Amino acid sequence: MLLLCCALPDDTAHPLTLPQFEALGRRVRLFGSGAADPLGEVTARELRRLGYDETQGTRILALLARKERLRRYLAAAERAGIRPVTRLSEGYPARLWQTLGTRCPAVLFAKGDLALASARCITVVGSRELTAEGRAFAETAGRLIAEAGLTLCSGGAIGADLAAQEACLAHGGSAVIFPAGPLTECQAPARTLYLAEQAFDAPFSAARALTRNRYLHAMGEKTLVAQCTRCSGGTWEGTTENLRRGYSAVFVHADGTEGAQALIARGAVPVTELHDLDELQPAQLQF
Repeated sequence: MLLLCCALPDDTAHPLTLPQFEALGRRVRLFGSGAADPLGEVTARELRRLGYDETQGTRILALLARKERLRRYLAAAERAGIRPVTRLSEGYPARLWQTLGTRCPAVLFAKGDLALASARCITVVGSRELTAEGRAFAETAGRLIAEAGLTLCSGGAIGADLAAQEACLAHGGSAVIFPAGPLTECQAPARTLYLAEQAFDAPFSAARALTRNRYLHAMGEKTLVAQCTRCSGGTWEGTTENLRRGYSAVFVHADGTEGAQALIARGAVPVTELHDLDELQPAQLQF
């Protein structure tokens, strides 16, 4: 699975997505494999027999030929305290799979306490540039998550993410963090777990940041929005996608801004004061 789905530096072969990997597995199970070692002896002829055209077959063969490069890449990860977790691994976050299905990443790279991958999480998101009220909301959320014995899920960005994260850890809590940049730049103190999709050293990109926002919303049982700008930024994009797809219940700091009002109009539950996480209940449908 790592050969087929892991992204390696300067690689021209595009890794398979989880649906593509599973489709390959279904074809092998349906038609059988004529190779003694399916990952070592696959040929273009074998892939044609499985129904792949020349372009698709060339791509799969190129991915399978990366054994030595993958070995070196994983060795570098290990030296940095980073390990791979695939969809087939016991340590893979179950909630991601339960929430996203085949839209979840095939491969994650982990740095820190992998036991937190199975922890119950509450997600906190929000703007990078916070008002005093927005920062207070994020910090209160982080503290309450710690006091409830839950784990904070965060993107690790400046602003609401870090405000909630620092408050949670300061009060003895734990955090699962999906950074948009390389894990090699992340310090993993006690009670933290950093997770990155496909590669551990991939640089920051807007596309990578938007993708990780989906994982934030899917990982938490509830998502708290400390502050949001209407129709702009990752908080808006991630939260509106969540509201469309129902990854988790969304609660927004009702600060009177256009962003908060727009999220409430789309189904987010307004929160004026944050006192108890158990009080946060999804909106009831009206019939």
